[in-house]
Order: sequence, then C-alpha cells, then structure tokens
Amino acid sequence: MKRTIIAASSAVLLLGSLAACGNGANSNTSPSIAPTTTATASVPADPAQTATAPVTAPEPSVAVPEQPSPSPSSSPAREETVALTYRMNKAYRIVPIDKEQSPSKVVLLTFDDGPKDEETLKPLLDTLDKHKAKAIFFVNGYRVKAHPELLKEIGERNQVIGNHSWDHIELGKEKADKIKEQIGKVQDIVKEVTGTTPVFFRPPFASSNDAVRQVAKDNGLLFMTWSNGSLDWDMNKLAPEKRPQAVIDNVMEQLHEGSNILMHELSWTAEALDDLLTQLEQKGYSFVDPNAIDPTI
Repeated sequence: MKRTIIAASSAVLLLGSLAACGNGANSNTSPSIAPTTTATASVPADPAQTATAPVTAPEPSVAVPEQPSPSPSSSPAREETVALTYRMNKAYRIVPIDKEQSPSKVVLLTFDDGPKDEETLKPLLDTLDKHKAKAIFFVNGYRVKAHPELLKEIGERNQVIGNHSWDHIELGKEKADKIKEQIGKVQDIVKEVTGTTPVFFRPPFASSNDAVRQVAKDNGLLFMTWSNGSLDWDMNKLAPEKRPQAVIDNVMEQLHEGSNILMHELSWTAEALDDLLTQLEQKGYSFVDPNAIDPTI
C-alpha cells in the first residue's frame, strides 16, 4: 500500500462498481470555496466502538536461516507505482492534468467516518472489488483505535486511507494546537497500523479555517471536501427500504465530470453501491484511482 509518486502522463483508471459508508455534512452541493472561510454542518458523530486484539508471534521450533520479514504493523507487501495523471481543482472536482492523455469522464469515490463495523465495511469493499474500483476511506482516529483490524483490511484490500480527524469534531471552531492534535494523531495511528501515511484530508462537516488548511499542508495532506453529496447521512425521515434508491438518485442528479462523491459507511449506502456504480459505468464514467491524483497541485 505504499504510495510511490511519479510524474507521468499515462492514466491509471479502474473501471468500477459498488461500495458504501456513512456520515458527513448537511448539503448535497459543494461547500463554498473560500479558503479562509468556515463551512459547517451539524451531523452527530456515531459513538466509538471498542476492540482490542493482542498479537503474539510463535517461536520457531527449529533453527532456520534468518529471513527478512515485514514489520508486524505494516500491510502485506503490495507496492504500486501509479502515474500522477489527475489533480483536484478549486471546486474539489477531479480533472486530468493532461486532457489529451487522460479521460475527463471520471468520478472519485469516497467514504467517510469509518472504520465502523465489519458488517458495513465488508460489503463496500466487496463491491469495489467487483467493479475493480478504488476509493478513499476517510477515517476517524477514535474508530481506528477501536478497530485497527478493520483499517488493516482496508489497506490489504488495496483501497486508499484518508485523514478525517481523530474525534470528528468541527475543526473550524478549534485553535491551532487542537487542530494539530486532531490531524497529527490520525497520521500517526494510520502509519502505525498499516505502514502507510495518508495524503488526503477531509474535515468533518466541511468545517475549516486558516489553521486547518495550514496544518493539513504541514502534514503533506491534500485538503478536500466534495462536489457531489449523496446525502446518505440525512435519511432518517425516509423508510429504510427507500434509502438505497435515494442515495442513487442524489448522486445521479448531481453527476458531472470529475465528481468527488461523498458517501459514508452506512448499511443503505452499501446496499445502493452496486447499482450506483453500474449506472455510472453505463453512462460512460470510470472510477479514478486516488493514487493517480497529485496531492501537491
């Protein structure tokens, strides 16, 4: 899962299908793009779940030649070299660096607020695998602490892990020291658990200020919100059986080239994902590999 950055012009796009997750902001449109303003939305964070998994290594019973072995905190060796063929524009849309070399008709799949539970995460990962699609999973530190095994699975399934702060709080209301802690601790725990460090950051509720952007930059993170909101987090008034179709309808109604689609680790999003990705494919869209997005421009 180590990300090797090279500047090249060949596109790496993975055609895809389903996967889903939950929690976000309360607007289905892109937040305002004033770098120094604060955009907020009120969505309650789910309570943390706790889990521990002590690991012990068995002693060898016979003498064998010493062999190099991976760090126990790292994901299985699965390195990729991906050409940096896309960038994010000021509207948080994903656009080709060279339009002659890379298609514009792509979407970026993202899932916030995990890792919550195997029952909601696994269907998302399975659907992404089915459609040969990759996504960014923006994780909260307190959830990673509770379920490190789920974060490992995201990495081992060759998906991309992003930083979504430690506690899912409105960072735009916080001072610099608190912001540094909220972002820096996620960088540390993801590195500890997976051996990789996030390069993408999304503030909870799209709540930001100058300090948030600066701390993200100092940590080598590309700051982003979204340009296409599924509204999967705001469906309590809908009957459960209507929620998956509502997710699909919301995304398709806002669809545009380079859509940066906000979804969450939610059961109804997971249920909707396969049909959603199929419909996107039928309209000629492919799923951009997050590793192909240059985080420096």
